[in-house]
Amino acid sequence: MYHLAEASNWPAIQREGLHCASTLLDRAGIVGKARRRWEQEQRPEHAALPNGAWIRDQRPMPPDALARCLVDMTPAQWYALINGKVFFWFDPARLNRQRAACSSRPQVVLTVDALRLAETYADRVALTPFNTGNARRRPATRGGATFVPFRTWLDSGWATEAALLGIRERSRSHPPVEFTVSGSIPDILTFAVDVRPLAPGQSFAP
Repeated sequence: MYHLAEASNWPAIQREGLHCASTLLDRAGIVGKARRRWEQEQRPEHAALPNGAWIRDQRPMPPDALARCLVDMTPAQWYALINGKVFFWFDPARLNRQRAACSSRPQVVLTVDALRLAETYADRVALTPFNTGNARRRPATRGGATFVPFRTWLDSGWATEAALLGIRERSRSHPPVEFTVSGSIPDILTFAVDVRPLAPGQSFAP
């Protein structure tokens, strides 16, 4: 599976591993109202934190759209949930759609061993059935149960998502779209099988 990173963050990733947005805010010393703005509101633009780390925008997740598709959560709670996770794609085509959204900036693609990462971080791994970072164009119903713990998914597929969100259960053959790890993966490079720099506008080919 694949993770798309800003090339400007690559030196820090090599030193310290991958961090979710909330951990990046911790490391940048951002607290109080500024912290709530970064963590619990939509980020309309890609921006640099005071310590030099870059954090992505959340333009495809406007709060009005989220309010119409969330179950038992507010948009602020959803942003906080999303910001607490590191995301990976299983499908290179989806990665390239994300890459197109930041086409003017160089990127780095990490290809990682999904099974080894899942086994090592099983207690913090969750899978999702759709792109949770997009709430436009008939967005899927979502909530905390959208992130199905890895071991739960192995046992019962998407059953907990359906039961807790009140939606129709997806088939066991419905593949995961996102692989997520809560918090940080300081040893991410031990799971990497390929590292590929992408120039501005360049797409990824496995």
